[in-house]
Amino acid sequence: MGKSIFYLFLTNILVVITISFVLSVLGVGSYLTASGIDYSSLMVFCLVWGMGGAFISLRLSKFMAIKMMGVKVVNHSSGYRELIQSVHRFARSAGLEKMPEVGIYQSKEVNAFATGPSRSNSLVAVSTGLLERMNKDEIEGVLAHEVAHIANGDMVTMTLIQGVINAFVMALARIASLALQNAMSDEDEQRPSLMGHWIFTMIFEAIFGFLGLFVVAYFSRQREFRADAGGAKYAGKYSMISALKKLQSTFDQVQDNQEAIKCMKISSRKGLLNFLSTHPSLEERIKRLELSPGRP
Repeated sequence: MGKSIFYLFLTNILVVITISFVLSVLGVGSYLTASGIDYSSLMVFCLVWGMGGAFISLRLSKFMAIKMMGVKVVNHSSGYRELIQSVHRFARSAGLEKMPEVGIYQSKEVNAFATGPSRSNSLVAVSTGLLERMNKDEIEGVLAHEVAHIANGDMVTMTLIQGVINAFVMALARIASLALQNAMSDEDEQRPSLMGHWIFTMIFEAIFGFLGLFVVAYFSRQREFRADAGGAKYAGKYSMISALKKLQSTFDQVQDNQEAIKCMKISSRKGLLNFLSTHPSLEERIKRLELSPGRP
């Protein structure tokens, strides 16, 4: 836990230093003037912070995953030769020119993920719990799904979407904050209170940020459907559906432990919160694959 906090803190420090330097180079100072908001400065400020933070996090994503989750990158001589061969076979089928690295991490969770800043610099990581509880066909379905994420450029796409949402949230929050202060201020006040502006901005950022989650979650669910289709294409529908059904059976066995399911990030909740889920329900994912054309 201490190591994870350290690397998270280090990442945040790097983000702040880098973006502050970029803003300094661009000559962007305060967007608040005596006459109100300098919208040009505000636009640059929000784009740099919103997009910059997202892309720095993307650039560090593989490194952070290895360090924070204890992922061990394996090679052909490490006893995981068949696992590596499967990932590389699917990667070639997906048209990837550079093969993803393959990693293993110690966890009882039935989980796997793909990360990395680009198609040519990526990692597929698998938990020991998944390797212990899934058979060969199911494992291949999971691996093909993760390779499809890489081939689809999902990490970059979601970073772009998150960066745009971040920029809009920051800009709208600051505009709304100043508008509210102007509505509440006396006519004699020439300039809004910086403390008041900061407090109202934080409140509006929380509100707009929450609304932005619906947009990000929607696109995330769509990428899962695409990755399922890709997994079925590379490994076959049978393997992909079998993998999802195994995850579903695991879900049914641990329904009393919602935090475990949340960590696995493989299922969604019903009702309104479903719109905030980054993954569609397993039932819906299985149904779509069963109805889709493709090789068995």
